[in-house]
Order: sequence, then structure tokens, then C-alpha cells
Amino acid sequence: MDEELRSLTERLRTESGGSTAYDRLLATDDPDTLAGVLTAPGQPLWARELAAFRLGLAGDRRAFEALVLLLNHRDPPRCASAAHALARLGDPRTARAAAALATNELRVAYALHPVRLLTALRAPETVPALITTLRRRLNPHDPYRRVALACVEGLGELGDPRAEPVLNEALAHPALAEAAVHALARIPRPR
Repeated sequence: MDEELRSLTERLRTESGGSTAYDRLLATDDPDTLAGVLTAPGQPLWARELAAFRLGLAGDRRAFEALVLLLNHRDPPRCASAAHALARLGDPRTARAAAALATNELRVAYALHPVRLLTALRAPETVPALITTLRRRLNPHDPYRRVALACVEGLGELGDPRAEPVLNEALAHPALAEAAVHALARIPRPR
């Protein structure tokens, strides 16, 4: 069993309170049953999350909207599970949605997982979104250092020369300096 799926199922089993509906959702192989949970009124959050996650892993694009909503949730484990499923979904809208969430200043407290997802996707939107998000985090008293660090690490992983100016700016921030040095070292130098 996928580690993220195991973690999710343990968490949702507790949230469901031992519901028989939980066992049915976990056991079903019918994508239409899972998709029905996403649109049926009155479904608990744990049921929608389990259905969306399983559909996402299966590459069923009916999970896209639910997974994006979960990616922007205030609960970090829900965000992490949604990012994991979205990375496997294969929906071309994913990178654009993750970039919008990562760069939304009103939701920056929840931007960590969208930033990590963008890095994993390596889409055309990734580098510009990470640069924008990191640049905003370089204020002296910005409380979102984990988001900034994820941007620095992601830009280093991508090795895109467009990131060099913002990574050089990050060198001046003690919490980011070491990661920025490593990220800059991964950017290819012109010959």
C-alpha cells in the first residue's frame, strides 16, 4: 500500500468514527461510486477526501475540483494528501491551480503544499510561481519561512537560471541562506 494512502486511511478511519460507509468507500473499486460521493449532498469531509484521493490516484479527473479544494484546506494532512493525489492525477489544470494557490497572498499560510506540488509537476507555471512566492516571503519579519524554504529548495531542484536573482536575494536571510547556496549551485552556468 502506498505510504500516503496508508496515512490517509488511518486518519480518516478515526475521523469516520468506525462508519460502515468508510469501509465501503475503502473497499470499492467502482469509480462511479467514488465520484458519486463527491457530488452527493450531505457527505462528510472524510468521505469526500477518501473518494477524491482514490480517484486521483486512479487518474480519474472527476476528482480534480475536490482535490484542489483540499489542497487549500487549513489542515496540513489534508493538503499533503491532496497534493499527492494531484501529482498522480495527470490533469493539465493542476499546475495552474497550484500556482494560483501558491501565489495567493490571502492564503499564504496554506501555500506550502501547493509549492511542493508545483516543484513535483515541473510545469511551465512552476518557476514563475515559485519566484513570485519567494520574493514576497523575503520581507524581514515574514512569518512564512517554511513556504520560503520550500520555494528555495524547489527552485534549486529545478535549476532554472531565471531563479538566480531571487535566490541571491534569499542569501541575505539566515533561515534561507544555506538552502539558497545549494540551490544556486544547482543552476547550470553558461560556458
